[in-house]
Amino acid sequence: MQTGVRKVAHVLERLGLAMAGAASGLFVAALVGTSHAALTNQAFLLLMMTGGAVGFYLGIDTPPRPFTASNGRPTDEAWVGKVDTPELLSAIGTFLAALSAFASVGVIVLRQDPDLAWIWMIMAGWVVGVAMQIIAGTIARLRR
Repeated sequence: MQTGVRKVAHVLERLGLAMAGAASGLFVAALVGTSHAALTNQAFLLLMMTGGAVGFYLGIDTPPRPFTASNGRPTDEAWVGKVDTPELLSAIGTFLAALSAFASVGVIVLRQDPDLAWIWMIMAGWVVGVAMQIIAGTIARLRR
């Protein structure tokens, strides 16, 4: 059983991840919005920030599938040696979302003017990455 302090610490950690995701979404939205006039509005910014917050909240801290029981034997013989799909989706999604946010900040800070194709690739990386995080977090929580 978890103590109250551990529960509060876990909630604070998850809220911090959500805020990091929202900030990352804001950076990507700012870059895309400055390159495409139709996406320069508050609704787009809020959508990107909400997507990032939900993705980072659900997808980064997924509950893992146990590999062994307390007696040291595998918990499920069918599971031994197989890929944990939510864990893989979460890892790839986190990488794509973080890479897209990093690229966005780099372009903004260095005041670069990349080709529109690069902007859309950054946007696609962000959307796919956050979607993978949300799917991974949902799968991991449904299997508990």
